Amino acid sequence: MSERDVELSDGRTLRVHDSDTGSVPVLWHHGSPQTGALLHPLLDAAASRDIRFISYGRPSYGGSTANRGRSIGSAASDVAQAMDALGIERFATIGHSGGAVHALAVAALLGERVTALAAISPLAPYDGTDNWFDGMAGGGPALRAALLGRGAYEKFEATAEFDPSSFNARDYATLDGAWSAMGDDVAEASKAGSEGITDDDLALVSPWGFEVSSIAAPTLILHGGDDRVAPAAHARWLHARIAGSQLWLPPDDGHLAVLDELPAALDWLLANSTN
Repeated sequence: MSERDVELSDGRTLRVHDSDTGSVPVLWHHGSPQTGALLHPLLDAAASRDIRFISYGRPSYGGSTANRGRSIGSAASDVAQAMDALGIERFATIGHSGGAVHALAVAALLGERVTALAAISPLAPYDGTDNWFDGMAGGGPALRAALLGRGAYEKFEATAEFDPSSFNARDYATLDGAWSAMGDDVAEASKAGSEGITDDDLALVSPWGFEVSSIAAPTLILHGGDDRVAPAAHARWLHARIAGSQLWLPPDDGHLAVLDELPAALDWLLANSTN
């Protein structure tokens, strides 16, 4: 496994991680906040599937340069340049939570370069209504603060505490078990400050820079039916607007427990990738 800093056309750098094994390139988009490092559940799932996992830290995460004011869609240019630097033309892509929406962006904006897409626990674009927050733990206070702008969000973030009702019992079991490395990675990412998650959340409630209906790659939406961070209604909305997409909705899974389905999602990507 290796990492490298890719210099982008605007002078920023992107920290890129590569499993260095496997012949089928799959790009992973991390959640918020994380460093972008390849966690062992990803590497373990890839090992028997001939998958070459690549990931990267979004701006302000894990050694990547900040890009204040970025949109969700801006990830596509960053990814295109990173994959060019690695000599990879076509690839499948998968992401979780805050990373899932960036996977949607890459599939929408890079067209035929993306062979298949799996979005795990994504949000839908903000539609300007209060209904968008329905089912979010505590009514989605962080994203409500983001609607008020950077200053209001930073003030909120300075005193915010984790709401334990965000996760169900299955989520906590997953975080204590197979995905314990995620908790460690979140802690590591948080040491660098809150700029990454600030930009993620501001971008989530701003125009994304693309229409999800333009996604043509085979698409899987995997979402927990008891997700209290990104309610399942968001997955249904996306499924209705991405032509030919498949929706997997394990009814008892929450925002994290659904990650236990990662091996099945990877099998789906391999079986449905276009040549």
